[in-house]
Order: sequence, then C-alpha cells, then structure tokens
Amino acid sequence: MRKLSPVLPVLVCLTMLSSCGDSKAASPASDPNEKSSGSLFAMDTYITVTAYGENRDAGIKAATDEISRLEKLWSVTDTASEIYAVDHADGSGTAVSPETADLLSLAIDMHGKTSGALDISLYPVLCAWGFTTGEYRVPDDSEIDELMTHTGVDRIALDGSTVTIPADMEIDLGAVAKGCSGDMAVEALKAQGVSCALLDLGGNIQTLGETKPDGTKWKIGIRDPFGDGSAATLETGEGAVITSGGYERYFEQDGVIYKHILDPKTGRPAESGLVSATAIGKEGRYCDALSTSLYVLGEEGAEKLWRESGDFDMVLISESGEFIITEGIEDSFELTVPAELRVLHR
Repeated sequence: MRKLSPVLPVLVCLTMLSSCGDSKAASPASDPNEKSSGSLFAMDTYITVTAYGENRDAGIKAATDEISRLEKLWSVTDTASEIYAVDHADGSGTAVSPETADLLSLAIDMHGKTSGALDISLYPVLCAWGFTTGEYRVPDDSEIDELMTHTGVDRIALDGSTVTIPADMEIDLGAVAKGCSGDMAVEALKAQGVSCALLDLGGNIQTLGETKPDGTKWKIGIRDPFGDGSAATLETGEGAVITSGGYERYFEQDGVIYKHILDPKTGRPAESGLVSATAIGKEGRYCDALSTSLYVLGEEGAEKLWRESGDFDMVLISESGEFIITEGIEDSFELTVPAELRVLHR
C-alpha cells in the first residue's frame, strides 16, 4: 500500500499549466486560440479562470467578480454574509437571496439523496476538530456526542427565501459553494460572449465548451493521493470534474491520521476505505455535493448511488491504491501510475 501524500491540490488541468498564474492582460484578438488567465483568492482557496477568444478579458473579469460576490453571500465567517446571519439569528427566520435559497435547497435535497452523507449542519463539529482554523485537536467522545445533538439537516426550514434554523445550530455551505460558484461564473463568461474557458476553483475543475478552440477535448489530471503529480488523466467535454480527498487536509496525533471529511453519523473522520472520490457531470454544484458524499459512502455506497442516479460518472481511489471507474468514462480515462483498474458496468 502506498502512503498518503501531504499534497493539498486535488485536480490538475494538464492543458492549462502554462496559464495558471496571475492575470495576464493579453490584448483581445480575433484568434480563438488566444487565451488569458485571471486569479483570485476566494472561498479559502486559489481560483484561476482561463478564457479563450476576443472577449476573454471581459469574461474573466465578470467571472471573478461573480465568484467574489457569491463568497460574500456564503462565507461562514464574514459577519456581513447571509449564512452568518442565518447562523446567528437565534432561531428566527432570515431572508436570503435567491442564490442562497437555491443552494440551500440543493444541499437539503442532496442530504436525502445521499442517505445523509452530505450534511451542512456539521460546522461546529468541524470547528471542534480544528479543521476550520488549522488549530488541530482530537475532541473527546463526550464533546463530539454533545455537539452532534445540535446537528441535523431535517431541522433546517426553508420557506421560499426565508431560512430558519434552531438557535443551537450553525450551517456551512462549504461542501457545495465552490461548485455552485463555478456554475455561475460559467454563466458570467457566457454573458460576455465567451464560449471556451476553464475554471480551477481550488481543484474543482469546470469547463465551458465541448472542446478547446483547436478541437481537442479538455484533458484533466486527477491528483495522485499517494505521490506527486497526477495518477490518471480524463478527457472530457463541457461540465465539471470535482474531487474530494481525505488527503486534502489532515493532521496526525499519536500515530493516528485524522482527515477533514467527517462522517455525519459519527462526527468523526469518515473511514470509508477511500482516499479520493471524483464526480464527473454537467453541473458543478451537483458534482461538488456528490464528491463529498461518494467519499463518505465508500465504494459500496457510492456504487449504489451511481446505479440509482444514472446522471454522473465517478473515479474512486481506495486505500489499497485500486481505481474504480464507471463505464461512461472508460474510453476517456487513462492511468499514469501503475495501479489496478476496475470498471463498473450497469
């Protein structure tokens, strides 16, 4: 078994490595192969938007402005955000924007669809472990058990644009916010006339356009959780490729590794037998929610969800180093490290 690598990024866009830096203000041109990149730090991660064509610079500005706007709505720590207002309303209803209401509705729906694997009510438990601050610690069982009594997505009431949660609860949209931001940034690019772009939101990859301007598919590298670089590549069209991995953030204490993705049933790091789960689909918000859920569910639960849903593909990497992929990406997936590969067929 290969050892876990302390590498933070999850996905690498192999076709964009030359442009994943600060904004390069290239002059707009009629050549569709011309590209520019813009970067920002938002949602606790570095984000890069790369766009092609003559409207690329206007598109990048619109996309990054949109991401910044959404962060101000959904930050759990910004005292001016809508989520902060919901969390500190002392049990009263809070009016939120349509964007926030839609994202909350998605999170609630996905909680049900994933048998509770996606849970936006675990924020105080994450804080107790130090995963939100970097001040890591192992809470004792009584502390976790007490905190878990204040969780439960079924306690969240969403009535139109009014959100009400109990006074003892705090929610966090971190498991779905980047994916939704990517979707809305893509729409901002389209509104500026951009038809070909790639967004990297801290490893969440979203593409605009079925191909690059040269007619080739986007080529995405899936990070090797046991080493440097990518472990596999995936050719894809327009859509989202989003990974959750236990190696994204973790700490070690007394010889035990504690990973940041919690099991909502226990309030403790999920022990699902997976080190990484990637969801591939059309919408970033959906794939973002799925990737966390697939990781928590483990191989058996993830396969069951895939068979029931029929609207996404996935790549699972087990603790033993085995890759499990779904048949929809069999012809576009290629391993770049020695590993066992298994394909799930319907």
